[in-house]
Amino acid sequence: MKRPISSIVLITLVLFLAVGAIPSGVSMILDPTGAIMGLPIRILESSPFSNFLFPGLFLTFVLGVLPLVVLYGLITKKEIVLLEKINLYKEYHWALGCSYFLGIVLILWINMQLYFGIGFHILHFSYSFLGLLIIFFAHSPGNRTYYLKNQ
Repeated sequence: MKRPISSIVLITLVLFLAVGAIPSGVSMILDPTGAIMGLPIRILESSPFSNFLFPGLFLTFVLGVLPLVVLYGLITKKEIVLLEKINLYKEYHWALGCSYFLGIVLILWINMQLYFGIGFHILHFSYSFLGLLIIFFAHSPGNRTYYLKNQ
């Protein structure tokens, strides 16, 4: 079956997420004070964190490296046994289900920042919208057909 445009869009969105998260996360890990990124440590006052180390780890691995693994699955459609075992959508390839959950985790991540009073910025809106787009394209009819197992 030919790859649908919706798959190419989903791949692009997941790639965009990884490309945005990894450098930011690594910067926070390398400098937990936030100075490299120009982030004042005071924005964490209402959060459970005293520095940017944990947020940096989360950004790097959950919203950066994991999307690269999902990207691999979306492009190659190869099986990864561990990810298949935790796939809640057994009739679809694990990468499609993981894409959906990446969108949800991204939206939750942004909402937690807002909840903890890390002031609203246009990036919050942009990345929330990115999460919604990932969810939408993970559920698009073209992708549901293309990533259906036994096809």
